[in-house]
This record gives sequence, structure tokens and C-alpha cells, in this order.
Amino acid sequence: MRDPKQAEALLAIAERDHRALCGMEDPAVFSDEIFGFHVQQAVEKTLKAWLCCLGVPFPRTHDLDELGALLEEAGQTTPEAVAGLLEFTDFAVVFRYEAFGDMEADIDRRDAVDKIARLLQHVRKVIA
Repeated sequence: MRDPKQAEALLAIAERDHRALCGMEDPAVFSDEIFGFHVQQAVEKTLKAWLCCLGVPFPRTHDLDELGALLEEAGQTTPEAVAGLLEFTDFAVVFRYEAFGDMEADIDRRDAVDKIARLLQHVRKVIA
């Protein structure tokens, strides 16, 4: 069942994480683990808001690939902005307790913030 109220609530949380990310561009102040965690959280909540809007049930998960797959199964085409963001799943659990080091390159913070902004904009249009 579609749940626009829950979708709005989740999107508000995602937007809050996105605003926080806008102030975390300096890696000397905010570690990759902290920045990556907020990227993961913003993407997770945005994808869950999208699923709520569609009435697609989802499990309690931090797995961004799984949420993306549910959207695809629902016939949704994820915007190009999502590309590269799904790899942040491990920041929700693994890198909260272990040192970051599994990604091949440094996090492009500006790119991540911009992609999340585009994803939020897309889902806002879906919800409207």
C-alpha cells in the first residue's frame, strides 16, 4: 500500500543527511567513515521513500543494492545519479566499526553530494 506520509518522513530525513554532507567536504575535519555513513543514510532513506511512494514493501536493511533491485523489480528506472552511490552500503555497518580502506579511490565528496541532490530531486518529483 502506498504510504505518502512515510515517504515524506523518510525524504525529510534524507534531506537532513544531505544538508549535513554539504558541510563535510573537508576530510581533515570529517573522516571518510563519517562522510560515507551520511552518504549511505541519505541514499537509503531516499530509496525507501521512493519505495513507500510506490507501495513496494521493503525489508529492514541498509543494503543499497537490495533497495535498488526492488525499485527495478517495480519497473522503475533509477536516475544516473544513483550510479556510484550504491557502493556506500558498507559505510552503514562495516566502516562504522572498522577502518575505511576497501574503496579503490578516495571519495569524491563533491560528486557524492551532487548525486544525492539529483536523486532527492528525482524522488521529490515522483512523490509529488
